[in-house]
Amino acid sequence: QPNAMGGREVGGLANQLAAHMELDNPQHRDTVARFWQVESVAEKQGLKAVDLFNAIDEGKVKAVWIMATNPVVSMPDADKVKRALDKCELVVVSDCIENTDTTACADVLLPATGWAEKDGTVTNSERRISRQRQFMPAAGEAKPDWWMICEVARRMGYAEGFDYKNAADIFREHAALSGFDNNNDRDFDI
Repeated sequence: QPNAMGGREVGGLANQLAAHMELDNPQHRDTVARFWQVESVAEKQGLKAVDLFNAIDEGKVKAVWIMATNPVVSMPDADKVKRALDKCELVVVSDCIENTDTTACADVLLPATGWAEKDGTVTNSERRISRQRQFMPAAGEAKPDWWMICEVARRMGYAEGFDYKNAADIFREHAALSGFDNNNDRDFDI
């Protein structure tokens, strides 16, 4: 499974913002919008994992990008998840393993770097951030997850907001957001 705690810290959940700020809190939304210099951020929570696959199954979600996880195996009601992905108009999967139950459903399969090929940070369940150094070259055409996101954003016309050169650039932004307008009223400040 992916770096679950790290995903929470950077706003990878449907119900919270980066740096453990709350999506339902207008002050937190304003803080994030000012930091990123945008007019606003989403006010409404997205779909949590089970709800997302239900919405895909019902035809309400037409495209999904699954990164570094195998929900056809790991989610409850695996048969329903597989059925939903089979019905989905566009399924993109990026993973370091080519043949999984989820990659079998992919319309687009993007080769991702594996654990030993990644450079960046991971966060354990105690919220300790550890530096992760690449110690093996990436296999074949594999790319880091962050690079794939930036490349898709660039091709969609959002290059300015995703102009990271490496994982360290992303971590520096993450650390800066955690301390932005944080007058000891948020626990998370790196």
